[in-house]
Amino acid sequence: MGSQLNPCLALNGCAREAMEFYREVFGGTLQWGTYAEFGSLDAHADKIMHAQLDTPDGYKLMGWDVRDGMPCRPGNNLAVFLGGDDAKLRDYFEKLSAGGTVMLPLEKQSWGDEAGSLVDQFGITWMVNIG
Repeated sequence: MGSQLNPCLALNGCAREAMEFYREVFGGTLQWGTYAEFGSLDAHADKIMHAQLDTPDGYKLMGWDVRDGMPCRPGNNLAVFLGGDDAKLRDYFEKLSAGGTVMLPLEKQSWGDEAGSLVDQFGITWMVNIG
């Protein structure tokens, strides 16, 4: 494999909680390291420097806690897109919406697919399309 493109979520102090939530939604193996484990002993040492979730469906989702003073603006500048023909996507949509806000209910759209979008409890936008 030459290269990969994987989403890495910039989170504001909640990376551990968020990544554990995503593991509950998608299953899989979650690994992380704190700033201290990577050699930083400052006030940010206990925060997550790198987390990676590898799921049974082959998804790879990464996340980290931004350092103090770095911009972290949850909102609509990024969306994680889940698409396919797998019925599990309905379950993922439901689980991701817990504590969040459904922006577009998962339902049949004008192009013939079921699609929906939501902002989860951590401010991450998710788009789901079931063909």
